[in-house]
Amino acid sequence: MTATGKRRILVTSALPYINGVKHLGNLAGSMLPADVYSRFQRLRGHDVLYICATDEHGTPAELAAQAAGISVRDYCDEQHEIQKKAGEGFELSYDHFGRSSGEENARLTQHFANVLEANGLIEERVMEQVYSIDDGRFLPDRYVEGTCPHCDYEKARGDQCDNCGRLLDPVELIDPYSAVSGSKNVEVRETRHLFLRQSEMQETIRDWVEASTDWPALARSIALKWLDEGLRDRAITRDLSWGVPVINPDGSVRDGFENKVFYVWFDAPIEYIGATEEWAKAKGNPDAWRSWWRTDEGADEVQYVQFMGKDNVAFHTVGFPVTIMGSKEPWKLVDQLKAFNWVTWYGGKFSTSNKRGVFMDQALDLLPADYWRWYLIANAPEGSDAAFTWEGFQSSINSDLANVLGNFVNRITKYCASKFDGKVPAAGDTGEAEAWMVSELETRLPQLVQHYENMDFRKAAAETRAIWAAGNEYLTKAEPWVKYKNNVDEAAIGVRTGLNLAALFGIIAQPIIPEAAKMILDALNIPDANRTMTAEGLSDVRTLLDALPHGMDIAPPDVLFRKIEDDQVAEWTEKFGGED
Repeated sequence: MTATGKRRILVTSALPYINGVKHLGNLAGSMLPADVYSRFQRLRGHDVLYICATDEHGTPAELAAQAAGISVRDYCDEQHEIQKKAGEGFELSYDHFGRSSGEENARLTQHFANVLEANGLIEERVMEQVYSIDDGRFLPDRYVEGTCPHCDYEKARGDQCDNCGRLLDPVELIDPYSAVSGSKNVEVRETRHLFLRQSEMQETIRDWVEASTDWPALARSIALKWLDEGLRDRAITRDLSWGVPVINPDGSVRDGFENKVFYVWFDAPIEYIGATEEWAKAKGNPDAWRSWWRTDEGADEVQYVQFMGKDNVAFHTVGFPVTIMGSKEPWKLVDQLKAFNWVTWYGGKFSTSNKRGVFMDQALDLLPADYWRWYLIANAPEGSDAAFTWEGFQSSINSDLANVLGNFVNRITKYCASKFDGKVPAAGDTGEAEAWMVSELETRLPQLVQHYENMDFRKAAAETRAIWAAGNEYLTKAEPWVKYKNNVDEAAIGVRTGLNLAALFGIIAQPIIPEAAKMILDALNIPDANRTMTAEGLSDVRTLLDALPHGMDIAPPDVLFRKIEDDQVAEWTEKFGGED
């Protein structure tokens, strides 16, 4: 932290995979909370760099391109633009949205591999791998399915069982079959690969995880579970053509690895660094990335926060740290890792083929981004999985956004326009109602800030709503419309305080619902420089409640939120699935 208290905060969210638009669960489990956190910290006055990218290597990209009848490169080019557009539609405030297929990531991946090998942490081994005779190819881990040898779950993947959570090797599966074709005509063949000797780093990683006491409980528990089971050496190359080539330090292709590439889970986390380098080049300052990632060049002062779903935790608490620490180079390690459970669709999985669930592009065709952003953060899957239902969505939007926030802003601005010529009134003295409101805010605003700092997003949304609700209660106590009949000055203080509350409500809404917040703040003519949540700006509540210049023109905004009607819910349930 600098002498002024300004922090440098690096934020990354798990890279969305390239094959297809992501569903609301993907959004809620990484990209959206990372955006909300980044927006909040920017409003606090800190220097934030939010990095994300499309994860473009691996078998799924090859197969999807083959099905589309185009090259893998063209497929990834097309899908990257689609995902970038979806992110923009949801107001995701990436500082850079990169691509793991870029040359920066390839060079860094090859660098790490060569350094790790020089440090004795990579070695060639002959391994047994499942080969599909009908498909004519070795099957990567996730494209072998079968029965888990530990819990008898019949749809375990070759790398991990989703039922019991154990890491697997494809050859361990009982009755394996190809997830590409469904063929059971498979056999185990020998193939040579590079192995990352994670077992050599067992105690180093454990010491680091155990020292990370400020990680949220979910992330720590997953990491410690893996460590308790013992780290296993993992193959970090695959028999594929699409990916980062295996290159020697002299630039030549490694002998025997001409038709192999690095495993997508080895190169994907390295893309956080690669995408930051892309950002620096785009800024015209190619070395700017180094102060975010090299602890010998300033990154030791950076607070690094990662966001991801629970299925990605192991790779970020074991695999990537082994790469970073095993290099023995001064790279920045994550400081806080926020993991999320699943957003389910009525308790089940999202499914494109079965028309179950809404995907990011479809969601924006139905309603503006703020509706979805609010619901997904207010119901973030932090303590457990969270089921999306149309009924819950309707209730949350109608109650929280339309009734509590929208109705407050609408009432007070329209009343000001009709009774005070659309100008902030100057008359009137504060009384009991205003003292009550000051007390509420002096308690609730620090709690709101702390929830964001703790990355407790459900609590942050709940506190935001509670502050909006307190504003409605204030108007009930102040009764400006009743007092206006007998004493305009007594009504004026209620209207003035109400308008200042509307401005404050817009300010604290910015991290979660930025579009609606902007509409409120624009209507109240709040300068951009005053739209902050700095410690100084939120500390003097009495000043906040009389911050708008007396006599300043204000204009009621357009309707902020339209209620979701029952017939819309019925239509969407039929189209996208819902309760049977």
